Amino acid sequence: MSKAAARLSSGITSAAVLARSGVIRPYSPRTLARLATTLREWGTGPAGGFTTLAVRHPDRTGLIDDLGPLTFGEVHRRSNALASSLRSRGLGEGDSVAVMCRNHRGFVDISLAVAKLGADVLYLNTAFAGPQLVDVLEREKPVLVVHDEEFTGLLDGADVAARVLAWTDGEPAEDQDTLEKLITAGSADDLTPPKRHARIVILTSGTTGTPKGAPRNEAGIDAAVSLLSRMPLKHGWKTHIAAPLFHTWGYAHLALGMLLGSTVVLTRKFDPENALAVTERNRCDSLAVIPVMLQRILQLPDEVLDRYDLSTVKAVAASGSAMPGDLATTWMDRFGDTLYNIYGSTEVAYASVATPQDLREAPGTAGKPPHATVVRILDDAGKEVPAGQAGRIFVGNSLLFEGYTGGGHKDMVDGLMSSGDVGRFDEDGRLFVEGRDDEMIVSGGENVFPKEVEDCLARHEKVVEAAAVGVDDDQFGTRLRAFVVTTGGVDEDDLKAWVKSNLARYKVPREIVFLDELPRNATGKVLKRELAEPDEPADG
Repeated sequence: MSKAAARLSSGITSAAVLARSGVIRPYSPRTLARLATTLREWGTGPAGGFTTLAVRHPDRTGLIDDLGPLTFGEVHRRSNALASSLRSRGLGEGDSVAVMCRNHRGFVDISLAVAKLGADVLYLNTAFAGPQLVDVLEREKPVLVVHDEEFTGLLDGADVAARVLAWTDGEPAEDQDTLEKLITAGSADDLTPPKRHARIVILTSGTTGTPKGAPRNEAGIDAAVSLLSRMPLKHGWKTHIAAPLFHTWGYAHLALGMLLGSTVVLTRKFDPENALAVTERNRCDSLAVIPVMLQRILQLPDEVLDRYDLSTVKAVAASGSAMPGDLATTWMDRFGDTLYNIYGSTEVAYASVATPQDLREAPGTAGKPPHATVVRILDDAGKEVPAGQAGRIFVGNSLLFEGYTGGGHKDMVDGLMSSGDVGRFDEDGRLFVEGRDDEMIVSGGENVFPKEVEDCLARHEKVVEAAAVGVDDDQFGTRLRAFVVTTGGVDEDDLKAWVKSNLARYKVPREIVFLDELPRNATGKVLKRELAEPDEPADG
């Protein structure tokens, strides 16, 4: 197929996806003209996206958080006023603003205001430790940090020019700057569009060291079409975004909401039962989560789960970390076949999407690549391997990041970027992720990926969650050590026998450590560097 024919085919597919999702819909000529002008002047990022919502649906509820509802018009005016106040304090194009907020209106307010000024937004992980936070802020050098009050102490060691509180637990001090004070003081009139469009900088998870900044310019319509081609999200839905907004996955649903005109439902902190209650009370159509949230919900007693009706939910979208064991089928057995598992990374965005049918037919799969995405499995020489054979996962799409803010890049082969993982395709074209390419261990001459052992342990009826790491061994060079959280009634020999009955003998962990919980970051990823530290006590 020629390049022109390929572009035409892709355009037709994109139009069909957008029509099916309700994005392409009739508007009056006047509204269409205003939309075209808005997108031309403000771009397709948060500034332009939410401004178009104020044009299309000014009186529709656009956001619901712990403080109540806001219409799209109110969200637009609040961000105008905040941008006006920040501009009067010298914030302008090309500046950088760091945001350390949980899921609430303040996160949206500051994101839109900064974008409307042509400045860049750096999203900070709310689970950062003090030293990590100091390192990131020293490297990125934002001129302003906007944060929830609870993170004040963590910032004490950071050299930051100015701070503003986004959320306070009580009445703030009279001389304390807050977003609400700045919004009240600013003009809600529309601003003049900046000459440059804002960049979004999202940090990598930092599970193996200091988080890296992965900047993105406006992804445009391609990012939305990519997800919508494999997921049934529709215009005007209510979406409970339980995943952290500072993370790629949470932010993706905020961005999708701009296009779909979604009502975004937020809560500052995740609580398993409250997530069910909020979803039911607001009659949400979709739920965006990270896998550990599904685990925590399913750990609730049956009598609690039975109280809540999620029949309005048509799509549960999970991403951000591996989905362990039989979590997907267990969830669907309880709540219906509405679960979609999205595999990707901060650097490559979305590589594949597993539909409920995929998860039923091939549990553990990461699914198939969405529209306009290429995924190839390559060997160490950069050559593609046949189906069934494992290799490094490389991804190509229009959403690849531009390179880390501190320098460096992911490996590239023929325009495809490494996801950092090892995986394989099955005969039906479904992707299976076997683990990080730097996590594989060689024990007694045999290659072992910890994820396979973790999934096996997680399938034991007494195991709540599991993690495995490689540790030095005088005899084998490296050996596998597993960590488990259980419901009780099982010991180390029981679990070793379980692994031995399901996997090859050399994949049985030499030792299994019982913990009360696995160390995780705010996006649910297990902090394996903490588990692998030799000087730390093995049990806890």
